[in-house]
Amino acid sequence: MSDVAEQRNYNLRDEIKIYWSERAATFDLSPGHEIFSEEERAAWHRLIRRHLGEGEGRAALDLASGTGVVSHLLDDLGFRVTGLDWAEPMLERARNKARERRRKISFRMGDAENTMEPDDHYDAVVNRHLVWTLVDPATAFAEWLRVLKPGGRLLIVDGDFVNTSALEWLFSKLSGWGQRAGLLKADTPSGSREMMETHRSILSRVHFSRGARAEDVAELLRMTGFVDVEINTDLGEIHRTQAKNWNVFKALARKSQHRYAIRARKPSN
Repeated sequence: MSDVAEQRNYNLRDEIKIYWSERAATFDLSPGHEIFSEEERAAWHRLIRRHLGEGEGRAALDLASGTGVVSHLLDDLGFRVTGLDWAEPMLERARNKARERRRKISFRMGDAENTMEPDDHYDAVVNRHLVWTLVDPATAFAEWLRVLKPGGRLLIVDGDFVNTSALEWLFSKLSGWGQRAGLLKADTPSGSREMMETHRSILSRVHFSRGARAEDVAELLRMTGFVDVEINTDLGEIHRTQAKNWNVFKALARKSQHRYAIRARKPSN
């Protein structure tokens, strides 16, 4: 294949897949990705119970499951979990983690915008930090509606990682200054400078390049056919447990971000 043909067939979705494949090796080192305390785990359990209830053997699909963090939370609560991700290095770590913890979670390769899963199959569809990366969220949301059983619920956990408030900017600057001066706890490395540039480039070209605001995501869900769409911006309990892993200014910067959970339901027949 010629270089021209390769470039034509290499698109933004390919870049996103490669980026997350490269991030797999260090993904679980970051607070906010992996869970570092039982206190945080319990906070996540309460959030999931609030929006989805107890698992009781119901089928749940964890989209962009990564190393399986959310899949394990759902499994804790009694859901029968399938994790779908399109980055093989993420799936490899997820499968190893499930074996080590003796969990019966099925992890397989799949695309969140075209899952290839059966119609009306899942009681719950869940994802964390996926929506902001979507190239075509309308297509993705229609796909999630399709695979849910009538009356099934969708739970999205995400945020606006583009628009920086004055407070977030100030706290981030103070955190950076304190780290460089050796006075504050350093952040967990998030990759090379090249990877950070790749992240910024991807973010500038996805659908929500101007920020995935909760209201915009909720409106698109309604347009897709979801009902009973509810926005929850009170993630303070989870934030407080995560904040113990950061310096004070980093924690305040995170708290200043627009983060949220959105629950929606597929209409019953």
